[in-house]
Amino acid sequence: MKIYTRTGDDGTTSTGGSRRLQKCDDLIEALGDVDELISWIALLRDSLECADYKRFLVSIQRQLMIYEAVLAGITYGPVNNDPKTNFCSVEKLEQEIDRLEVDLSPLTKFIIPGGHIIISYCHIARCICRRAERRVVKLMLKEKSSPNAGVFLNRLADYLFVLSRKISLDLGIEEIKL
Repeated sequence: MKIYTRTGDDGTTSTGGSRRLQKCDDLIEALGDVDELISWIALLRDSLECADYKRFLVSIQRQLMIYEAVLAGITYGPVNNDPKTNFCSVEKLEQEIDRLEVDLSPLTKFIIPGGHIIISYCHIARCICRRAERRVVKLMLKEKSSPNAGVFLNRLADYLFVLSRKISLDLGIEEIKL
């Protein structure tokens, strides 16, 4: 099977089933943003040395791929409820945020992103996550789909921000505050 099919040359694409949509459709835009987020998280993960951070980021990527499938209308079995699989949830994100925040000083001012390339990757992923969240919320309002992906993306952006702060602390890099 060849990677190119020429079926998208007319400006349409498939969502994984028999449904074809314009490449500028709101669903395709949302799926593209989630896909971009998955790739930025890959870059972040590949730049880290901490195995715990890497494992958690892989679980996030898996969950995002499930949400992509669900948004595209592909039925995905009860994998999210199977404790043997390593997927992330809103609850796991909140637990990890709480765990990371224990060592952080309270936030009283805005933080200017940067200080180290890995910290910058966190902030870029956070921004892409917020864009994906906006697209998914727009899609949810239009198609009345499940809000789970939007809630997950909202919490994931919070996690990526806290992770950037924790990595700053881990690397001994002083945050620049506004």
